[in-house]
This record gives sequence, C-alpha cells and structure tokens, in this order.
Amino acid sequence: MSKGSSVLRNRHLLILCLLLVAAGGSLFLYKWLDLGVPIKADNAIGAWTVEARIRFTAQSGKPVKVRFAVPLRPPGFALLDETFVSSGYGLSTAVQDGDREALWAIRRARGEQELYYQAVVYPARDTAQSSGSRPPPVEPPQFSDAQAAVVTSLVEQIRAHSADIATFAVETLQRLGARDNSDINLLLAGDNSPERRAEVAAGILATANIAARPVYGFQLQKEGRRLPLLTRLEVHNGERWLSFDPLSGAQGQPDDFLVWSRGKPPLRDSDGVRHLRLEFSAAENTYEALAVARQRAAERGSLALQFSLLSLPVQMQMVYRVVLTMPLGALIIVLLRNVVGIKAFGTFAPILIALAFRETRLLNGILLFTGIVALGLGARFYMERLKLLLVPRLASVLTVVVLMMATLSVLTYQLGIGAGLSVALFPMVILTMTIERMSIGWEEAGPREALQQAGGSLLAASLAYLVMTERQVQHLVFMFPELLLIVLAITLALGRYTGYRLTELRRFKALAG
Repeated sequence: MSKGSSVLRNRHLLILCLLLVAAGGSLFLYKWLDLGVPIKADNAIGAWTVEARIRFTAQSGKPVKVRFAVPLRPPGFALLDETFVSSGYGLSTAVQDGDREALWAIRRARGEQELYYQAVVYPARDTAQSSGSRPPPVEPPQFSDAQAAVVTSLVEQIRAHSADIATFAVETLQRLGARDNSDINLLLAGDNSPERRAEVAAGILATANIAARPVYGFQLQKEGRRLPLLTRLEVHNGERWLSFDPLSGAQGQPDDFLVWSRGKPPLRDSDGVRHLRLEFSAAENTYEALAVARQRAAERGSLALQFSLLSLPVQMQMVYRVVLTMPLGALIIVLLRNVVGIKAFGTFAPILIALAFRETRLLNGILLFTGIVALGLGARFYMERLKLLLVPRLASVLTVVVLMMATLSVLTYQLGIGAGLSVALFPMVILTMTIERMSIGWEEAGPREALQQAGGSLLAASLAYLVMTERQVQHLVFMFPELLLIVLAITLALGRYTGYRLTELRRFKALAG
C-alpha cells in the first residue's frame, strides 16, 4: 500500500468523522437551544404516556361498535394531551354519569382490528381530592331476599361499630374479608376478587344511604407493559370522595394510581366483535419542557419533534430506550480493547451480558455469570474426553447450560433467594459460546490467558451496564438520538488507531527508554 493512498484514506475518514460530528452536533444544538428540548432528565415534572390498546376480531358483514371509558379529571393527575388512533372508524366522545366515554363505530370491518387511545398525564395537586363531581342520589341495589336480610343485618352491626362514613367503609370492607362467614360468602357468591368486594361494599353502603362506587385504574410505572387493571372503592363523605383498598380496607390512594373509569370497567359494551382484548401500557417521560418544545416546533413548522421517537407506541419507546444505549456499550468495548488493551470474548457478548445485568443487577449478575460459566467449563472439559465434533459438542454444552440454569433457579427459589430466578435472563447461546471459547483458550494459551479473557469480558460488561443504565444517558440518547452520530464518528476514528495500548506501555517500557 503506497503512502499516498494511506494519506487519502486517512483524509477521507477524517472528513467523514467531521461530517458526522457536525450533523449530530448541529441537530442536537438546534433541538436543545432553539426548540427547548430538555437535556437533563430531572429538570421537568414526572409525566407518563399511557396507552390503551383494544384488539378484537370483527364479525363479517356486521357493523362494529366499541364503547370505551377514557380518563376524566383523574384524582391527583391532569391531562396534558390525548390521541385517538382508529383508522377508518368514526369517533365520538360524551360524558355519561360522571365518566367520559369514547365510541368507535364502522359500518363494515373484517379480520383483526386494533384501536388505540394514548394520553399524557402529569401529577397535579389541585385535583388530588376532586374525584369527579358530587354523587347523584343514592339508589340501593337490588338484592335477593336472602341477601337483603344479610345486608340489613350487616348495616346495623357496622353502624354500631363505626363513628363516621370513613370508619363505616373500613368496617364494611373488613367484614367482607371474613372467609369463614356464610353470610359474607352468600354476598360474594364465591368471588373474592377486589372487583367483587368493591361492588358488594358499594351496595352495602348504598343501603346505608352512603354514596360509593368501584373505580378502575392501575399503578403507573416507569416502564410498564400489560399493566393489570386494579379496582378500588370510592366513598363520598359529604364533602369529597375517599379512596379505599377493597382487600385491606386501608384508606388513601397511592400517588402513582391513575383512575381510569368509575362505576364500571373501562370496556363498556361492544357490537359485532369477538375475542375482545384490552391492554394498558405506560412509560415515564419528561413532558413539561417537551410540551413547550413541541408547541414551539409546531409554530415554526419544524418536523424535528413530529418524527421523533416519542411519536411511537409506548411499548416501542421502551424498546428503543434500551436499544439506543447499545452503541455506547459497543464504544466502551472498543475503548477497552483497542486503547486500554483489555482482552475479552468478542464484542457483542459483553454487551448482551450487560443487557442481562439490567434485570439481575450488577453484583447478582456477576455471581450468576461466574457460577454458570465455571460449571459449564467443567462440563466442556469432560466432553473433550468424548472426542465430539464441534456442532454436537456445542449443542451438548448448550443443553447442559440450560439444565444448570433451570436447576439453579429451582434451588435458589426453594432457598428463598429471589435473585437466582433472574439467571434465565442470561443469553444462553452467548454463555455457551463463552464456555467454548474459554475452554479453547485454556487449552491453547493456558489458564492465565483464558481467565484474563473471562475477567475482561466481565469488566467490559460491568462498565457497559453502568453506562447503559444511567438515567441521564438514557434520557440523552432517547431525546437526542442524533448524538449516536458522534458516537459513530468516535468509533470510526478509533478503528484506525494503531498505537500502543495502555496495558502494553509497561511491556514495551524498555524500548521506549
């Protein structure tokens, strides 16, 4: 290779890196300084993007209607924005009995259908105690003769053991928890779920001329998929609605509980559908400053935020929060191997191990990884005596690894060590290949070299984990994915580095002198 061609290649790489840095840096500065997208994860209030996904199969030739409750002044929260996604469907909303309902309708539909509702909510103190309007006149529910007699007796007993409406509600819920009481079993009809308890408690309170209703919602999480729908009981004390846990009777609503509907479950009724399914997802985002940035971008006609990752469904957003940190983990591997000189098993194995550490946590992950690799290495050395071919040997090691992981999970669970259950999160193929490469290195270069590579892999995975799970890092790469262009430029520049590695300075110290 001539010196001239090498200079041209270096110049080409330099120009490419500068262009990548200029493009990524310019877009970052534009979104930060001009549009006001926040660069800190903690400079805005905690807000959540909540998504309801309704899936069903349309009956051929029949009109389709789906009535679904959507949030209306949820206590403790305020609605910042909402979006209905229903291609081809007619949509109308109305307030019925203190609840807001959306009605999707279409004349003809075929096959699998999906409807989406997405809302952005944030904590608001001024709505903490205002769970909707004042209650309508109380109407006792219709009980059978036997149930009515039980309810009348219970109301008299509870009234004698309570001082006000709040204590009346607590006493009611505690009495519904008596499983060995035949009268209570008659009222619950064999259904001891929170929803059934809330419905029966509301009926008992209505008999005592106290307004009460079940409420349905879920607890918000930073990254929640398929959130379970929970039921609570609201009781009006003459001034405001009080919230109670139907199972324990504890008063007070958790700060992260979002009330979705009142009186009835969110899915009200439907026509012309089969296999109706409802899923909720939620993800925490910084929406206060971002809402201002979006408004500013809309006023200027900018598409920078309209086509951002925040426009994706919530579940996809959570996936990209993890995926976008992987180039940073890869950059750390490049630095450790090409600049520092740390030896490791490949490039992607430490990154995948770092992803597993996200669920196991760092210390537990290191212990589990070390234990599995050590046991698998022993099994691999034993199989060496059997003189197996490569592919059958790898398949055998993979089988042994899976059996060891399952055994370890069962043993740790029986011993009360919950961390052992997370061993199943390790990528089994990566563990198998790590064991195979470590055994080959052990035979060809000796135990010291193999242990150095294993230790280097763990070190690289640990550092990558610390960077990839840092909240500020996740915020930056999610809000400003263009910063990965700068990461790419740094990686490309390191790809031409041929100088001494840090671990080699001591080795070649004599030559330097």
